[in-house]
Amino acid sequence: MNLFQSEKGFLFLNMSTIQFTTTIEKFGSMGEKTGWTYILIPENLAQELNPGNKKSFRVKGKLDNWAFKQLALIPMGEGDFILAINATIRKNIKKQKGAKLIVQMSLDSSEVEISPDLLECLGEDDLAKAYFNKIPGSHQKYYSRWIESAKTLETKAKRIALALKALSRQMDYGSMIREEKTERKNLNKINTQ
Repeated sequence: MNLFQSEKGFLFLNMSTIQFTTTIEKFGSMGEKTGWTYILIPENLAQELNPGNKKSFRVKGKLDNWAFKQLALIPMGEGDFILAINATIRKNIKKQKGAKLIVQMSLDSSEVEISPDLLECLGEDDLAKAYFNKIPGSHQKYYSRWIESAKTLETKAKRIALALKALSRQMDYGSMIREEKTERKNLNKINTQ
């Protein structure tokens, strides 16, 4: 263990790095995870990263040669975790379900800042702000990361508007995304008729 000093005192951090080769998988019917592409991190490796932990936690490292940070490992029961491999990640690593992947990761204890643009807009919407302040920090970060990952200002503005609408309706991030996906699908059906 290494000792690091922070503004709040000393933190003891486990700086273990794990390395392994795995196969990219995809869920069939699996509730809210249906259709997710992911890699499995077995219990023994997850315990090397964050001993005694059974809740979601963030990691940094490399998938093949693509570096990442602040990605969440999600518990799956019996000590195993998964790392979701979303479309952006798949595009960067140029791999899909069934492909082999070299994984290197360690615990990421760095703080994630909430999007300044989201915070500014929340300042103008009391209802959305009240709900945002009630949800756990990890859920606040889902909204923030999604907004900050926009590649254009137009997309970022649309995402902020969607987030404010969802938060004012007391929707969590996942519900907002599912509703938006359904609305886009329905709009596409109307446009193709």
